[in-house]
Amino acid sequence: MHTITLNKIATQHVKTFFGWVYQNEILPLKTPIPDGALVALYAIDGTFLAQGYYNSRSQMCVRVLSYDLRPIDSDFFRTRIATALAKRKALAKATNAYRLIHSEADFLPGLMVDVYDKVLAIQINTLGMESYRTLIIEALVALLAPQGIIDKSDAKVRAKEGLQTQNGVVYGEVTQDITIHEHGISFAVNLHEGQKTGFYLDQRYNRHTVGGYIEAHMEVLDIFCNAGGFGLYCLAQGAKVDFVDLSAHALEQVALNITRNGFDTNRATITKADAFTYLTQAKTASMRYDCVVLDPPPFAKSKRASFGAIKGYKFLFSAGLELAKDNGIVALFSCSHHVGLDTLLSIAKEASATANVPLEILQTLHADADHPHILNIPNTAYLSGIVVRKIALD
Repeated sequence: MHTITLNKIATQHVKTFFGWVYQNEILPLKTPIPDGALVALYAIDGTFLAQGYYNSRSQMCVRVLSYDLRPIDSDFFRTRIATALAKRKALAKATNAYRLIHSEADFLPGLMVDVYDKVLAIQINTLGMESYRTLIIEALVALLAPQGIIDKSDAKVRAKEGLQTQNGVVYGEVTQDITIHEHGISFAVNLHEGQKTGFYLDQRYNRHTVGGYIEAHMEVLDIFCNAGGFGLYCLAQGAKVDFVDLSAHALEQVALNITRNGFDTNRATITKADAFTYLTQAKTASMRYDCVVLDPPPFAKSKRASFGAIKGYKFLFSAGLELAKDNGIVALFSCSHHVGLDTLLSIAKEASATANVPLEILQTLHADADHPHILNIPNTAYLSGIVVRKIALD
C-alpha cells in the first residue's frame, strides 16, 4: 500500500476523526501515487493514523475510509452498509424512503445511497469510491435485495475527479413511477428524472414539523415548492396552499401528488414563477398568509459564495415576514453548510428590527436522522432551518 505522511495540523485533524486531508497538509511524496489508489496515512513520528483513497486532482486529496489498518474489501462494505441500515430501522415507522448511506457521515466518502421502497438510487462521486463500484453494488444486493438500482451520480462532481458519467439502471429494473410514503402522505417519484437521487428526503422531519403548526382555516405559501413537500403536509391539515416553483417538471409532480393523495384541488393553486419576482409582486398586491415556507436551493456552494447568498436569504425572509399575517409563521431553510443556523437567526433578527416586529422562535431545524451530523466533520451539518412566529402586540 502507498503511504503518505501528514503535517502536524492534518495529523491532529485525522486523530480527531476529521475525514479529509488537503493537498497542502501532506509532506512531499517519496514516490508517485496513482489517482484513486488506497493509501495509508502516517504522522511525522511514524504513527499510523488512517487509510483512505488518494486523488491528486482534488483539493481534498485523501478521503478517509477507515481509522484501522484493515482490508478494504467485500466484508468492509457489507459491514459499513449493515451498520447504516441498522441505524435507520426506526424510520421505517414513518416512511418507505430514506437515505441509507450519506457519504462521510456513514464513513463511506463519495457514496450516497437512497432507498425508495424496493428500489435504490446511488451516487458514486469520487474516483476512489468508483474503484469499489462492483463491491458496493454486490453488498447492496446482498443486504437489501432491491428490485433495481439506478445510478444518479453527479456528473459535474465526477468531472472534477477525472471521471466520465453515464447514469442509468445498473441492476434489475427501475420503474418510472414509484410511490413513497411519509407520515401517511404519498409522493410520486421518477428516478429517471428529477433532483439528484430523486427527492429531498432530508426535509422529511421538517415537513412534518411545519405541518404540525397548520390548521384547516389557514392559508399557506410554499415557495421553491419543488414536488410540493411542505405544501402537501399543509393540505393534509385542511389548509389552502399556493405552490410556487420555476420548474415546470416540479409543478407537474405537485399536481400529481395532490391527486395521488386525494386532496381537494380547489384548495391548491400552482404557479410557475421565479420566487423573487413572485414575492415582490405578492408584496405589492398586499397578499397575506398564515404560513410562508421558504426552502430555496443552495445559494452558497462555497464559503466565497456565502456573502452573496446571504443577501438572497435576507430578501426572502424579509419578504416572507411582510407577507405573514399577524401571529403568522415563517419557515426559512438553508441547505448549505456555509449558511448555517447562526446566520439564519441573524438574518431573522435583522429583519425583525427593520420591520419593527418581535419574532418568536418556534423551532430550529436540521436534516432528518438518515442524514447524520458527525460532530467531528462539520460539513455534515449542511441543512439548517428556523420556524418563527410574527408576534402581534396589543
